[in-house]
Amino acid sequence: MDDPGALSNLIIWLITIVIFLSVFLPQMFKILREYERGVVFRLGKFVATKGPGLIILIPFIDKIERVDLRVLTINVDKQEVITKDNVTVNVDAITFFRVVDAEKAVIQVERYIGATSLLAQTTLRSVLGQFELDELLAERDKISKKIQDIIDRQTDPWGIKVVSVEVRDVILPESMKRAMARQAESERDRRAKIINAQGEFEAAAKLVEAGEMIAKTPTALQLRYLQTMNEISEENSTFTFIPFPMEFLESFGIKKNKDRRDD
Repeated sequence: MDDPGALSNLIIWLITIVIFLSVFLPQMFKILREYERGVVFRLGKFVATKGPGLIILIPFIDKIERVDLRVLTINVDKQEVITKDNVTVNVDAITFFRVVDAEKAVIQVERYIGATSLLAQTTLRSVLGQFELDELLAERDKISKKIQDIIDRQTDPWGIKVVSVEVRDVILPESMKRAMARQAESERDRRAKIINAQGEFEAAAKLVEAGEMIAKTPTALQLRYLQTMNEISEENSTFTFIPFPMEFLESFGIKKNKDRRDD
């Protein structure tokens, strides 16, 4: 060890080993998380899908593509859509999907996230154009399910499963908003008139029913008259006009003048 040449050679060997380890070890060993898979290519040819955990590769020969198996989200930016009844609206949505086959996601399509995003945009415009505005506003769940089924069917060869699609905002033109507000107000007025007319009809029916009952039972008129007198007596009034039906006298056994003349 006292020889300077031997010491110099040892240092060179140590440096060489350190460089070798620092270069080759990262190429040989990879650690994949639980939600990750590694698609391994050897000299450009697919070998296997590995992970999770520690995997060993041949340095500079094997290449690995990491794939995330968690649910990913894509914001579908606002799309200008013309509905079936020729109304122009702006609609945006969110697409939830995940990779179920890492091999297909890497081999069958380039940049599967971007491809799925573009497919979601075109499908959104195509499907919404098949519905009228009222259906678009009232049946979002049905429309979202149809969009999901179409995207899922087309991404299946890519090893991608579309979990759900949610239509978020439907932005209407200002003129359409005003027209819908006027329509809603007219509808409220129509319902109010119908309810009022129905109430008048029911009240008239009850009055007819009460009149028939009084005609059959004159005593009921007497009781109603006494009840009205009791209500009037509770009010502070100087003069009170009280109608006095002639039929009321019959309840007390007094006949009309005509009947008395006939007697």
